[in-house]
Amino acid sequence: MNKEKQLKRKIEYIIIIPILLALTLLVFTIIENGLDTRIGTISVALLVVYIAVVIILYLRLIPSISSVLVDYSLEQGKVQKELLHELEIPYAILDTSGHVMWANNMFHDILGVGQDKRIKKTVDSYFPEISTDLVDEADTIDVGIEYEDRKYRVTLRRMDLSTVFEDDKSPKKDDDIVIAMYLFDETELRRYEQENADQKLYAGLIYLDNYDEVMDSLEDLKHSILTALVERKINMYLSNIDAIVKHTENDKYFFVFKQKYIQTLREDKFSLLDEVKGINVGNDISMTLSIGIGGDSDPVQNSFMNAYDNARTAIGMAMGRGGDQAAIKYGDQVTYFGGKSAGTEKATRVKARVKAQAFEELLLSKDKVLIMAHKRPDADAFGSAIGIYRMVTSLGKKAYIVINEVTDAIKPLYNSFKVGNFYDGVFLTSTEAVSQVNQNTVVVVCDVNRPSMTECEELLGLVPTVVVFDHHRQTNEAVQGATLSYIEPFASSACEMIAEMYQYISRNPKLRTQEADAMYAGILVDTDNFLTKTGVRTFEAASYLRKSGADVTRVRKMFRSSMEEMKDRAQGIGNAEIYMDHFVLSYVTPDRASGDAPTVAVAKTANELLNVENIDASFVVTEADDGILYVSARSIGDVNVQLVMEKFNGGGHANVAGAQLIGVTKEDFFAQLKEALQEMHTGGEI
Repeated sequence: MNKEKQLKRKIEYIIIIPILLALTLLVFTIIENGLDTRIGTISVALLVVYIAVVIILYLRLIPSISSVLVDYSLEQGKVQKELLHELEIPYAILDTSGHVMWANNMFHDILGVGQDKRIKKTVDSYFPEISTDLVDEADTIDVGIEYEDRKYRVTLRRMDLSTVFEDDKSPKKDDDIVIAMYLFDETELRRYEQENADQKLYAGLIYLDNYDEVMDSLEDLKHSILTALVERKINMYLSNIDAIVKHTENDKYFFVFKQKYIQTLREDKFSLLDEVKGINVGNDISMTLSIGIGGDSDPVQNSFMNAYDNARTAIGMAMGRGGDQAAIKYGDQVTYFGGKSAGTEKATRVKARVKAQAFEELLLSKDKVLIMAHKRPDADAFGSAIGIYRMVTSLGKKAYIVINEVTDAIKPLYNSFKVGNFYDGVFLTSTEAVSQVNQNTVVVVCDVNRPSMTECEELLGLVPTVVVFDHHRQTNEAVQGATLSYIEPFASSACEMIAEMYQYISRNPKLRTQEADAMYAGILVDTDNFLTKTGVRTFEAASYLRKSGADVTRVRKMFRSSMEEMKDRAQGIGNAEIYMDHFVLSYVTPDRASGDAPTVAVAKTANELLNVENIDASFVVTEADDGILYVSARSIGDVNVQLVMEKFNGGGHANVAGAQLIGVTKEDFFAQLKEALQEMHTGGEI
């Protein structure tokens, strides 16, 4: 109505203004010509007639104009209402509680409510994703929904009726608030977008993990048979996803396929891994392979080179985790499949020789080395750090070991280095280590490959050169930009890896007695006295350390259990609970007076529980005063506890793994663990 009044007033102005101008002209004519002349009389007469005619017309037309305006307004309102009813876009007006106040025909049709009927239900009854609470004051939002196999983009717009119909623009009470709702059908658009995305190319790499070892164990005549069978399995499997495959080397394949098949591979969980492993032509060792797949996550750039680079990263991570698994890298996200087996030990030590020589060359231009392992170091972490220290000093470089806490696990070893003053100044805290950093400093990380678990993560960002030596399987978290990385999941321990490298250093470093003891102890503890994860190279490394002066009896005496530890282990065995007939769960309650969590006792308890009949894996926990829950997981046979611990942001090996959880009670952990074990057992992951 306000617009109608304004229009009427404008029409009145159009009529009144000429009258005013005519009156002005009349006065001017009378003054200029007067009434005693013929021209003046005629001019005045004509102006008077003009003014009279205009006034008469104004008086007669005003009612007609008002009538026309009213009719026009009503007709316009009818047209607008009809257009809204017939609008091809579903449209509705809601109140703040979600009830439909008005809706056009298309909105009624979509909901299946007759056009002559009122929509009684609230809008969230039809579209659960829609809530009027989503719309804040003076705000507009878009929400994607699906309804009856159609995909819509819903736009919700908050409107204040008081500012629409009144001149006062200040907000009024909530009763004046309504919400306009538009539904845009994007089914076809989404389909075209999906079709376009499905055409993106993924790059894939397949590496045969143990090609040389299998071929060496097989008769020469059967080499071609085994190769042909493996290649046939690979080609048949990849033909199901319309992939192009190229055999690039004896043990390497490259393939490309469309993105639309990636979900097929995920759902299949890469059955090719088991198919190839099942091939047997008389080979004593099963052939295993690793698969790396990469895709470019940038929808604009969509670079195949980025996809290939991601595939190379993925295959490296798959093999770094022990092989016999697949890894998919899409952007920063990495997903793993398989990895149930513990992997096959590499007989060759070529990699150890190459890494030893590379490390030696790297140190030529450096003058200082800072060595650190993981937090709360164990015997392997301490022993490998000592081994690297001796290797570096034999090359004429300064070396320091970063250690913040001397735990019960390493206290006997650590104390042996405090006798005399030969190792004075070697052990630094994190704060002291940071002060030692310069541009010619090398940071060596051993027995861990996750930055967040190192003794001093800050050091990694302060130096340009970082070296990693580790035997744990890689996770998504890794040391970025390492100059040299030697990660060997097949090794029993980091001490084994360092002992092998010693034999390829040009200066032929000589270990002191307590240094050899520390490294031997690292192997002994990580293999549970050579019972788990022990290969030929493990005994060779132990033999080298024995020749270097390690004393088996002396090491054994160092690691004899205290009576308190024996009681903790007995408590852990007494608290054991068998779950699903093949898993055992237990806990050790720490002695608060000691102030230290019995992590060593927990690990030994987990090992001992594997001696129980039919038990395939054990999980033992303890809660420390600082709120950290320490978990030790052990397995025997085919159960991969590393996959289980990864679900709790932990890791390790197929048979030896663990995790550290903050703010989680043992009751909550066991509940989550049982759920994970059930799910993984059902899915065939363990």
